[in-house]
Amino acid sequence: MFSQAMPVAMVTAQVVSNLELGKVAAACRPGEPGPAFLVDVVGLRDRTGLLKLEVYPPTDEDFLADDSHLIAAGKPFRRVETAAPTAGSVRLCVRLPRAGRYAVSLLHDRNRDHRFNLSLDGIGFAGNPRLGWSKPKAAAASAEAGGGLTPLRIVVNYRHGLAMRPDGR
Repeated sequence: MFSQAMPVAMVTAQVVSNLELGKVAAACRPGEPGPAFLVDVVGLRDRTGLLKLEVYPPTDEDFLADDSHLIAAGKPFRRVETAAPTAGSVRLCVRLPRAGRYAVSLLHDRNRDHRFNLSLDGIGFAGNPRLGWSKPKAAAASAEAGGGLTPLRIVVNYRHGLAMRPDGR
């Protein structure tokens, strides 16, 4: 329990990043109304590992920021994580706190280590921006969510020599 006199910086320092952060609020439940992204995942290299879909505030400062810091600051953060399906189309659903604009990332964590490995893993973003050697701007990786299910299509990119691009290109 934190005292009311404790400075915000100290509260933030005590919150530890956790792989479960954002998952409960992100879970889509059949028939539940409200805003959500319904994401079609395109271009998986294979069906190994995990798929991790994350939703962030649409600002460069907050996009891909530490989840514990976002939650401690009262900013939106959602995470859905699932094993890559062995066959068929891939569709993920993530609930949102309200309609509005959000930055969205999708990690194909092929070795299940819960981190992005440039030489192994794939990554994609809402808006499907062309990727270089740094993260895209939040505006290029964002989408607008309506009051119900909003469809998104995210193309996964993998390292090819010195470039990040979808397989087959």
